[in-house]
Amino acid sequence: MALVNKIIPFSCIDGPGNRTAIFFQGCNLKCTYCHNPETINKCINCGKCVLTCPVNALEMNDGKVIWDEYKCVECDNCIKTCKSLSTPRTKDYSVDKLFEEIKKVKPFIQGITVSGGECTLNADFLVELFTKVKKELNLTCFVDTNGTLDLSEKEDLVNVTDKFMLDIKCMDEEESVRITGLSNDIVLKNLKYLLDKDKLHEVRTVIAPNLNNEYTVKEVSKIINGKCKYKLNAYRKYGVRQEGLELHGKIGPTDEEMKVYLEYIR
Repeated sequence: MALVNKIIPFSCIDGPGNRTAIFFQGCNLKCTYCHNPETINKCINCGKCVLTCPVNALEMNDGKVIWDEYKCVECDNCIKTCKSLSTPRTKDYSVDKLFEEIKKVKPFIQGITVSGGECTLNADFLVELFTKVKKELNLTCFVDTNGTLDLSEKEDLVNVTDKFMLDIKCMDEEESVRITGLSNDIVLKNLKYLLDKDKLHEVRTVIAPNLNNEYTVKEVSKIINGKCKYKLNAYRKYGVRQEGLELHGKIGPTDEEMKVYLEYIR
């Protein structure tokens, strides 16, 4: 079983073509600029969100928060109330149950992309899901990851995955610890490992105020050297926690600033 935060049946920004994007709950990073911090932790069933739901889509039952997705109007009061970087709006899936969700839209998609949270925390689940999807539906399977788990030790997952999309938050290790809570040594190891195996579809970096963006973009560009796509995402304040707003502010980079970083890549 795996805990899923959301399934987007049709997405054109999570890999090539039209894809089903599956967001798993749970992440081992706490990025200061994270725009969906409610995916970081699993619900601790404190019940505070139940009191704020305007349509009674949440209730306590045997010490657990139960979510009624059919009553829910997605007002996000529960997420705003939660102090644990979580959400009650998640569902447990078996491989077979998740496969059936994908099968429903199979005629309209080119593949699936798993994300998070951090989806590789469910590596064994993904291997089983991807194997079934590729064999029975003939769809491509992509992984969107923060790269903090050593993928050279997860060959089963790497072999069954068509391509990876890897986040490089920053190149400086001290900065990585400051903004994510973890060193980036494994991330950079995975960058080179996936490039060598021709398994990288895309590397992505968020351009945010008060980070050494110039150094990161220049160094990542040298490593990639045209072997895969490099996408720069402009920081936006939406969903960012208060401590993140204090560090990065409420105004993201301008188009002119982003063009400067684009020139570094070129």
